[in-house]
This record gives sequence, structure tokens and C-alpha cells, in this order.
Amino acid sequence: GYVTLDRNAPGSSRGTVSASIVQMAPRVSGEVVEVMVADDSIVAAGQALFRIDPRPFELAVRQAEAALAETGQSLDASTASLAAAQAAVTQADVALETARAEAARTQRLEERGVVAKARGETARNALSQAEGQAEAARASLESARAQLGPEGRNNPAIAAAEAQLARAQYDLASATVVAPHLGVVTNLTLSPGQYASAGSPALTFIDAAAAWVTVDLRENQLGNVAAGDPALILFDSRPGEVFDGRVQSVAWGINPGRSAQGGLVVNQSSNRWFEPARHIPVRVELAGGMDSWPEHVPVGGKTTVTILARPGGVTEAFARAVMRVRAFTSYLH
Repeated sequence: GYVTLDRNAPGSSRGTVSASIVQMAPRVSGEVVEVMVADDSIVAAGQALFRIDPRPFELAVRQAEAALAETGQSLDASTASLAAAQAAVTQADVALETARAEAARTQRLEERGVVAKARGETARNALSQAEGQAEAARASLESARAQLGPEGRNNPAIAAAEAQLARAQYDLASATVVAPHLGVVTNLTLSPGQYASAGSPALTFIDAAAAWVTVDLRENQLGNVAAGDPALILFDSRPGEVFDGRVQSVAWGINPGRSAQGGLVVNQSSNRWFEPARHIPVRVELAGGMDSWPEHVPVGGKTTVTILARPGGVTEAFARAVMRVRAFTSYLH
């Protein structure tokens, strides 16, 4: 019976709640002057998380604007409209970056059934709107360039000054770090006065639309397990409830811990009669996607998972009965 369950309904009580963890890092370096979120707070896409002192970047923008104006004066051309149009393009490009990343992410989740199709449509509509705004901003920029006349429009000095201004405006826009999508800020240690370096993680962000359960199964339990198999999930934080899930993937490999020295593999001596079984991670998602994800289930929380590798019949009925009993006994431990 034990072997039959292992082959047809393998499971483990050592599953773990997993999620996509994003280490939020600023694009620019500077002193943090404001943190706009609290620890373990839920934030929406585009919501400001923290701000780096913008004054150095504002000065850089003013310097670049002056350099562009000075270059224009040498050609007897006004560059005021050009500077304003370039600022609009920078803002539109930043918004387009965010919308494009969100649309791509949502499409991947939609294809796996993790999020509803309506959410994918919303993300695509937002991307189309951002693309339209970016195109309109670029058209205005081209119009401002045309006003400089043939000599100013094709002048290398104007092009160089314009590029310097675009970079300064982009750095200024990057001084405020925003949430890439809906999620949770956790383990917050950032505070005003700290120095944040470009590319260095400053804040931990959990993606609210990409959570799953990772369960390690012995190799001899995986014979009949395949992507798409139904599964039963019990969260320790939600005793008394059993959730339907499905196998999303089975890992193709693990690190067995072998090391190398001097270019050769180091021998792993063992005094055990039997080598311990190795475990392979299996990724399991809720059958209803993130819309059915229960509340108050922390990342890293313990779960019990049973995979119905061969659903139907007495084996499935027994496995469901066992999980139901475990669900109620989980109140006690």
C-alpha cells in the first residue's frame, strides 16, 4: 500500500510557500530622503516606495538645459520648446518601460492560468495607452526640432546637448523608485539618511501575483508525476482547508553538493550503509490561479502536498480522505 501511494499519490508534509522576490534597487545613487511605505504594506503598481535626494539631479537638468540654450543661441535658435518636449518624452518613456514590463509579466502568468484573462487585457490596454503617449511625445519633440530650422536640427552640438539633457531628465525621474506591480514590501530596513547605491538592493518586494508551493519529493516518487497533474494542498496557516492545485513543473536538476579542488572532483566519503534519498523540487500552483490564493499565507510557510499522479479510483479517494484528516489535525500542531 505504501509503495502504491508513493507511485500514484506521492506527497510530502515539507512543502514551502514560495513567491517571486524582487530586490528593489535604484537606478541612481544618493541619500534616501523619504521612505513612503511601511513594513509589510501592500502597494499598487507604480506606487512610490522611496525617494533619493533629487537636488543633484535637478541641478544636472538645469545645467543641461543651460548648455542646450547656449548652443541654440550660437545658432540664433530658441531651444525652450525643445527642452520641454524632451522632458515629456522622458516621462513617457519611463511610463512605457513600466507598462511594457507589466504587460509581459501578466501575459506569462495569464498563459499559465495564474491570473484571469481580464487582468491580461487590462495590462495590454495600459501598454497600448503608454505607447500612444510615447508616440505623441516624440511627435512633439520632432516638431520642436523642426522649429530650429535645417541648420539647428542637424547640428551635432544641438544633438549632443539634447542627449545630455535627456540623460539628466532620466536620472531625475529615476530618483523616485516605484513598485513594478502589485505586491508587498517586507523586511523593510531602509530609512531616510541611508545612502543607496545604483544597482544595489535597498528594499525587498514580494510579487503578489506570482506565488506557488515548492515540495521536495524523493526521486522514486516521481515516476508518474508530470506537469498538469492535479494536487491537494494544505497550508499550515489555514488549518481545516484543503485547496486544489496542479503541478506546474518538475525540476530538471539539483546540486548534489559535489565540490572540486585543483581541477578535480573531491571524493565524498560516507560511513552510512544506505545513501540518503535525494529530493527533487516540484512546483505546484493553485488550480484557480492567484485569484483563489488564500489570505494570511506567508511566504516560507509550511504546506502539505499530495499529487494525484494517477487520479481516480480508490487511490485518489484514500488520498483525499487522508488530506482531509490532516487538515483538521493541523489545528492541533
